[in-house]
Parts: sequence; C-alpha cells; structure tokens
Amino acid sequence: MLLFYKQYSDSGAPLLILHGLFGHQGNWAGPARELADEFSVYGLDARNHGSSEHTKLMTYSDMAEDVRETMDELGIEQADFIGHSMGGKTAMQFALNWPDRVKRLLVVDIAPVAYKGGPDPVLNALLKLDLAAISSRQEADILLEADIPEKAIRDFLLTNLRRDRNGFRWRMNLMAINKCYSDLRGALNGDSPFPGPTLFIKGELSGYLQPAYKEQTIRLFPEAQIKTVSGAGHWVHSEKPQQFIKLARRFLLD
Repeated sequence: MLLFYKQYSDSGAPLLILHGLFGHQGNWAGPARELADEFSVYGLDARNHGSSEHTKLMTYSDMAEDVRETMDELGIEQADFIGHSMGGKTAMQFALNWPDRVKRLLVVDIAPVAYKGGPDPVLNALLKLDLAAISSRQEADILLEADIPEKAIRDFLLTNLRRDRNGFRWRMNLMAINKCYSDLRGALNGDSPFPGPTLFIKGELSGYLQPAYKEQTIRLFPEAQIKTVSGAGHWVHSEKPQQFIKLARRFLLD
C-alpha cells in the first residue's frame, strides 16, 4: 500500500517519520520542521490512520511493507528513520527486514517486545463514543473526559475527528485497529539483528521501555543506545520538544 505523506523539505538526506497509534503525520510537524534544514523530511500516515487508506489487516509486517512501497515510489533507496510507539515498532520491523535501506534508526519510547495487558482504555472510549449523538467537537471532548481525564491526550485524539455533511467521523479505522490490537502489542521478529546505529529515546515517566526489555532489545539491535528524557512520559517529542530535538539531532548528524 502506498502511504499518504507530507514532504517538509528537500534539504539533505531523506528522513522518514512514523507516528504512533491513533496519530497521524501532522502530530510530528514540529520536530519535522525543526529537522527540515538538515534533512529531506517526510511524514508518513500509517494505514488506517490520517489520510492513508483503510484496510482490514494491520500487522507490523504489513506496515513495514507499506513503508518499503512508499520509499520505492519516492525513489528513496536509503533513509534515516524516526518512529514513535507503533511507528517505532514499524521502523524496527522495517530495519530488520531491509537493513541496507536504513542508515540510522531512532525509536521513541517503545521496545520490540510483546506488551501484556487487557483491552486498551483509550480504544474502548473511542469505540463507545456515539458520533451520531454529538453536535460539536467540544461535546465529544466532554463525553470522552470520564474515560480519558488527561486533556492533552483528548486533544491529541480529537485531531482525528472530522465533520462532513453526514456528521462526524474518525479519520482512523477504529474497527480495524480494534481487530488487530493484539498484533500491535506483539513482539517483533527478524532473521538477523539490525547492525546499524540505533537510538532508543525513553520518557522517564513512561513504562514502555523497561529494564527487563533490554536483553531482547539488544539481541535485535546490538548497536543500540538508550537515552532518557527527564520529566517526559510516552509523548516525549511533544512533552519535552527541545530535549528531544537535541538528542535526535546529535544522533542523526553524528
């Protein structure tokens, strides 16, 4: 599948940015513009997200293949990658599948492991929101507040809400995400490790990069470094943008 993309610049070597679950490339516009003087920056919308096509299947192999097809269409042979959360797993799977096409790999607050746990409360809240019953974005925000008390997370999610002549709709394919959710929480696999430079950036307050995951991470990414951003949660790039850009620029320009 060819993905929707936005090219922020054509200033240097290609840099692909892959967003996380429930996101879209626009969530990364700030970092993309910060890095636009040094790189040809492309923000990609994952399948079932943003302006990319909707489809029933959504494994990391599928999403890595989407990135490969899009790179081929753009004539990009090799690129640097930044991937956050789901996008980080997609970038890792791409690097394991096609290591010669990844120059440097920067993964934001996710590990290549299987994550345990039950249904996602955010996903459940979105699924139960009756779009036919709301008349404004503010009303949707109020209805989501009981299940998602964090205003910043609601604001992030509501960037996906669109209104047309038939009413409100989500840009993302919630039914497919729900059906494939166990795949999205699963571990990554590769026939051999990715040998290239790899940086994992962890939010200090986030639980996605645990010490217990280090062995499995290093097995697949033996050149990995791990840096922690103090005071940041899972959305490191939006919570601590200056610290994130400083680490990213230092790694990508090394």
